[in-house]
Amino acid sequence: MLGDMKTAYELAMERLNKTAPSVKLTAAQKAQLAELDSKYAAKLAEREITLNGEIARAEAGGDADELSKLRGQLASDRRSIQAELEDRKEAVRKGKG
Repeated sequence: MLGDMKTAYELAMERLNKTAPSVKLTAAQKAQLAELDSKYAAKLAEREITLNGEIARAEAGGDADELSKLRGQLASDRRSIQAELEDRKEAVRKGKG
């Protein structure tokens, strides 16, 4: 009787597969996803380098308002780039990329 009991993990995975079945990706889709990760990591790094330079100048100049604005811009850009990446990856997963 104990052999038939499922673990909490197994039960959770069954529920998850009912609500959002796992999708098998092709080799081409996996390559596209890896390429997107690489492309967007570079895009983010480029933006961080640019803004971090501006942030350093604002810190050196003691411009608190500009510093706050630039830090907010960096956070916003990070979210935007990450959201764009996730949208593109989802399109690839659905076969539309």
